[in-house]
Amino acid sequence: MIRTTVDRSKDVQINSLSPQAARLKFRTQGYTGPTSGYCDGALQCNLIVLPEPLAQPFERYCLSNPLPCPLVAHAPSAQGGFEALGKGLDIRTDLPLYNIINGDSVVGQVPDLLSHWQADLHAFAIGCSFTFERALINAGIAIRHIEEQKTVPMFRTDLETIRSGPFGGPMVVSMRPIQVSDVNRVKEICQAFPHAHGAPIHIGDPGEIGISDIKHPDWGDPVEVKACEVPVFWGCGVTSQMAVLQAKPEIAFSHAPGAMLITDWPETPPSDYDSTFSPTTNPTQL
Repeated sequence: MIRTTVDRSKDVQINSLSPQAARLKFRTQGYTGPTSGYCDGALQCNLIVLPEPLAQPFERYCLSNPLPCPLVAHAPSAQGGFEALGKGLDIRTDLPLYNIINGDSVVGQVPDLLSHWQADLHAFAIGCSFTFERALINAGIAIRHIEEQKTVPMFRTDLETIRSGPFGGPMVVSMRPIQVSDVNRVKEICQAFPHAHGAPIHIGDPGEIGISDIKHPDWGDPVEVKACEVPVFWGCGVTSQMAVLQAKPEIAFSHAPGAMLITDWPETPPSDYDSTFSPTTNPTQL
């Protein structure tokens, strides 16, 4: 992963911007930083863009692995539109920064995809941990990496995902230290957000899921786990990017780390959301 760093001291009331205003800012003002803190209450998503021959196998991969890859929406996008997730939303321009993927590597980052777009591309929106983190903070539960202005630590595990076509590989997890007395409340809160990774997949000994050193994450920054705390692990959207790299597409795109897709949808899930959530659900139903 390539990290993005930006001085946001001049941003004013970004939490109160509408999703449409935020996307216009990204499209026209050259902002290439993280979207954390933008558009309070609006659902933010990971983005994967793939050529049409890979679209159905990747959708099946997400639906088979809903904890690390909760599929929010999928649509063909010949002209870059993704209207199901936002009025006037243009996938080519409305995120701050994009990764370009070729084969098994991220080969660069660009502020828009206008010169790279192809008519056969499909866009996938995958749930993001920003959603449950906000819910936990609102419930008075401290999130260490946010308090310390770090990137959440992420780890490759020895848990294999369910393969679909060329997509597969290990599950990636994110970790947050949680006070032992808060663990059950955290599980209950996160269960209400199945479209944003849902409940933790593991609590306690990292070695049980193949993590040898919790002080040295594969991505992100290390954070301290204090004596009164336990490490808690959630499925992580980086899993989807690892699966794409394993598939070795001739061309694909994703959001750059932290530079998410901001939708018009509220963060609360639809009442009928499950692991087979229809990618054609209309945001007015939420």
